[in-house]
Amino acid sequence: MTGADHNLDRALAASTLQWWRDAGVDTLVDEEPVDWLAAPARVPVTPATPATTRPATVVPAAMPADLAGFLAWRMGPDAPEAGWPGPRIGPEGQATATIVVTDVPERDDLAAGRLLSGAAGMLFDRMLAAIGLDRAGIQLVPVATARPPAGRIGGADEAPLAQVLRHHLSLARPDRVLLLGDAASRAALGLNCVSARGSLHSVNHHGGQARVIASFTPRYLLDRPKAKSDAWRDLRLLMGMVA
Repeated sequence: MTGADHNLDRALAASTLQWWRDAGVDTLVDEEPVDWLAAPARVPVTPATPATTRPATVVPAAMPADLAGFLAWRMGPDAPEAGWPGPRIGPEGQATATIVVTDVPERDDLAAGRLLSGAAGMLFDRMLAAIGLDRAGIQLVPVATARPPAGRIGGADEAPLAQVLRHHLSLARPDRVLLLGDAASRAALGLNCVSARGSLHSVNHHGGQARVIASFTPRYLLDRPKAKSDAWRDLRLLMGMVA
């Protein structure tokens, strides 16, 4: 071993010892003998305290059994989102053969006082015109009538709002339902939009069954124009234009 190698080994050893000192190691042996082959002592485990979870909003079991009464109740103090901050926008239009369900009012909608306003609204109107409809011939229904602080419906609120939407559909008895986006698709079908779209679904109501299609929201299509061809196929399937 050369002198240079010897000095390098000394430097490495000194560095290692200094790392041990910094880690709190101040002795290499204990004063008492240790049986290194003995099984480790069992340390009692204290059960963890269950985490506190946010209770889900409770929807009254007895929602009005007639559509007019329900629509009034929907905008009243007993609706699930009645305590959310900000203005509310309820269903728009009369009950017809076609119901379109969106998620929540956008900020532009709150200023305009109507659902699907602005650029998204203009695209929505063109989508309706492409299948021979307009706003006067549909009922536009939000899953939530108020805009949640986070901009989307949280998990604890999904179940009661879904119950409200399904009750609405059972009273309105539409022939066709177009679900725009994840919140609407989950509320009506229990599936997100990507899983649900492209297929024909149905929901039962007192007057029979409604043809149900899930598709993208207009604001999604504005951000991703290439998805418009998929949305066009969804609209044609809704209207029975394709098998």
